[in-house]
Amino acid sequence: MRNFAITGVGGFVAPRHLKAIADTGNRLVAAVDPHDSVGVLDRFGFEVRFFTEIERFDRHLEKLRRASGEDRVHYVSICSPNYLHDAHMRLALRVGAHAICEKPLVINPWNLDGLQELERETGQRISTVLQLRVHPMKTEFTTSASARRTTFTTRSCAWRSGWVRTRFVKNRS
Repeated sequence: MRNFAITGVGGFVAPRHLKAIADTGNRLVAAVDPHDSVGVLDRFGFEVRFFTEIERFDRHLEKLRRASGEDRVHYVSICSPNYLHDAHMRLALRVGAHAICEKPLVINPWNLDGLQELERETGQRISTVLQLRVHPMKTEFTTSASARRTTFTTRSCAWRSGWVRTRFVKNRS
């Protein structure tokens, strides 16, 4: 059994992470969100320490890191807003935990170099969640649509200097 912590537990994607933690027989030991209206934690029956301040959450994870091996956090699941992902991944690696992060990992691509270096220093890994664009059913649909010479529209977003530019693209694949 592995110990998990989660950031952004009040967000819309966090219940999926909580369900995955419960379904795999692991346990959630710490959670943080600036809003204390997160009844979603009660749904899964975890004995979890909840924090509304990231500094206290950080201090608690550090305390667990120094404790016995069975109490330390093995994974930090990051469900916080995109602009906080970089800082929360660094926190996870610093306390000796692997990071599981929603996309995008970082807003600015040049921040990836620092994270990669931190991975090497700590021996911990950063992983991201599998997106449906590589799901076999989506690939099958794309292939069959292409075979029928059908055109469909998908939404494409590009990150540029902290702002999002959205455009619609016609795909044949």
